[in-house]
Amino acid sequence: MLLKNKQVAIIGGGPGGLTLARLLQLKGIDVKVYERDADRSARVQGSPLDLHESSGLAAIRKAGLLDAFKNNYMPGADKTTITDENGEVVFSDHDSEYTREEDFGHEHFRPEIDRGALRKILLDALHPENIIWGSQFLSMEKQKDGWLLHFKNGSEAYADLVIGADGANSKIRPYITGINSFYSGITMLEGNIDDAEQRVPEVTRLLRGGKLMAFGNEKDILMGQKAGGEIGFYASFKTEENWAERSGLDFSNRLQVLEWFKKEYTGWSDLWYPLFENASVPFIPRPINCMPLDQTWDSLPDVTMIGDAAHVMPPFAGEGVNMAMLDALELSESLTGSHHASIYEAIASYETVMRKRASEMAGESLENGERMHHANALLTMSNFFSRT
Repeated sequence: MLLKNKQVAIIGGGPGGLTLARLLQLKGIDVKVYERDADRSARVQGSPLDLHESSGLAAIRKAGLLDAFKNNYMPGADKTTITDENGEVVFSDHDSEYTREEDFGHEHFRPEIDRGALRKILLDALHPENIIWGSQFLSMEKQKDGWLLHFKNGSEAYADLVIGADGANSKIRPYITGINSFYSGITMLEGNIDDAEQRVPEVTRLLRGGKLMAFGNEKDILMGQKAGGEIGFYASFKTEENWAERSGLDFSNRLQVLEWFKKEYTGWSDLWYPLFENASVPFIPRPINCMPLDQTWDSLPDVTMIGDAAHVMPPFAGEGVNMAMLDALELSESLTGSHHASIYEAIASYETVMRKRASEMAGESLENGERMHHANALLTMSNFFSRT
């Protein structure tokens, strides 16, 4: 086995990194995940995740965690409602019936799971000593045949193989390539509401425990049900890359953000105002970036990357976490299989396939982003969902 007697370091404990650690652990590999969070109780940010049959769920199956996933996913959270800017429903699939167990295995079934629940499933499947908490990666340098890693807390660790799973602002990526992401032209302003049924009852009734997309005047509101009665929402719009700085907004001031929404989302109903009045603060501006679709680099024999570190893309096709988990699956198989003569060959093979499929998904995500922020978005998206 290529990794026999090798020490593997995964930088970042998101879904991709933890999935990879689980898959390598199953093969008896000496693997450590270095995560910047202080411990497993740290709050996990972001929207729920919809896993796809041939990628995210394929990795879950290979990791032996499908039963745990079935016990923790959110039935019905994959259902979608589409409205106009006034909250008038133009599409909903909430009344279509499905059987919880029978839909697993169907290519179009995309069950949703809360990020925190998925993280717990993956952490519970790892040996506790394989997670090194409070380890914010700073730098690394060549040592022997591998790398000496340096962390913010002053600790150091050696690894024969380093895998960056540390997201869009990866500290590992620069050791592999100087190619950077580009701004897609879209920014999303994130908000979250606890106890949503009580705080925003009218919107909650529209959401119906699933996902909601509202389109109007080339702007969007996108939201989804989260665990514990919480909902997350995004005001999504086209703007300049440095909008957050130039806006002059205090994102901890609900009133300021609400006034911005009233001004910029011209013609939108006051139905949406309670979202901004009841959100936890601060709101989080998220410029949406994407790696170049034609990116390439020369593979290295002892460092590679997965997920957003390798191919950050817009969220408008729901492929980000699925690509990360598929990366984990394919890289683990490449490194632990018998069809490569060296770790270098295994990495090069994985990266070639990964770049090609990630480019295709990123292109689809970019196109969807344009459709969703077009003057005809309401018609285009309702027609699309009606056909699927």
